[in-house]
Amino acid sequence: MDDITLGVIGLGNRSDLVELAHLPGSGSLVAAVCDHDPRILARAEERFGTQVRTTADHHELLDAGIDGVFVLTPDHTHEQIGLDFLTAGIPVFLDKPMAITTEGCDRLLAAAREHRTPLYVGHNMRHMPVVVAIRELITSGAIGEVKAIWCRHFVGHGGDFYFKDWHADRRNTTGLLLQKGAHDIDVIHWLAGGYTRRVNAMGGLTVYGGISSRRDRSGERMTEWLSTENWPPLSLTGLNPVVDVEDLSMMQMQLDNGVFASYQQCHYTPDYWRNYMVIGTEGRLENFGDSEGAEVRVWNRRSDYRAEADLVVPVHTPPGTHGGADPVLVAEFLRFVREGGATVTSPLAAREAVAAGYAATMSLRDGGRAIDVAPVEPEMAAYFAHGQK
Repeated sequence: MDDITLGVIGLGNRSDLVELAHLPGSGSLVAAVCDHDPRILARAEERFGTQVRTTADHHELLDAGIDGVFVLTPDHTHEQIGLDFLTAGIPVFLDKPMAITTEGCDRLLAAAREHRTPLYVGHNMRHMPVVVAIRELITSGAIGEVKAIWCRHFVGHGGDFYFKDWHADRRNTTGLLLQKGAHDIDVIHWLAGGYTRRVNAMGGLTVYGGISSRRDRSGERMTEWLSTENWPPLSLTGLNPVVDVEDLSMMQMQLDNGVFASYQQCHYTPDYWRNYMVIGTEGRLENFGDSEGAEVRVWNRRSDYRAEADLVVPVHTPPGTHGGADPVLVAEFLRFVREGGATVTSPLAAREAVAAGYAATMSLRDGGRAIDVAPVEPEMAAYFAHGQK
């Protein structure tokens, strides 16, 4: 089997994904990379071999003869870069969120369909063991028919992860309810078996907006300032010069199949994990922890309060980043490039996650009014629902 050749746009923190795909002689290799930082490009040969082509302009990769490309750049650049490669007929792995507006997502879907170019969005949480365990319990009927899903997201590293670089500027993200929440909204949709059609939200910049210490960190990487010693949140220094995204947000969703859901996100908790609760017609389930040592507990007998669940499912986390999800994600994309066919991730679902997060952000900034979320047109939905054929 000949190696498929891959390009990479953006060699930042998420480029560890590409090292999982660089397997010369075993099916795939990185042939060309692009980044604006010359220091990062200088390390490309060390990471990917002397044959790798380097450039600061992603357009140069359009005619580099690659079989697929990873787009791992800041969120606001996803749309245009994705359109360039989709139009050129080069299969695209687009990091989440696929764009920072609903309209941007729709343009990407339209380009993929028009040019019949495979589009894959990196919603790796669909492969996270704790999420897989929850979904398997739901599909097995452990709690009956799903009626409600609640998700609490404790973003313990929020100050370091999102308020010291480009994430803090809404021009680059729309907001963290979309940027960070796209993962969980997609999971909620997947567990519920439907998509959001009406939202409202509230929230604000409640902590980090009061910190006056700001500086430009151009040329720095998050790993250079990340530390658990940066605590409590109000002690943080060196925030991004522009901080205009919310650090606390809460949204409610009504899905097209009658399920109701809520999502809460806080960027200054001491702990960092997600908690999902799913309530059905015959019980409820909840995860405790989301990495190694986590478990999913199910209650389906009537009682007063009791900590002891009726069923406890331990969750094993295999090796690999994001609870072993990233190796599975990359393997799925490589198989998709080679063979096509159905994937666990879905560009249509990725669009729906952005659409819900975008509408919720607009609601949050407009007094919490309810906003309807329009679906994609039926023919477009059918194209992606049937494996992009």
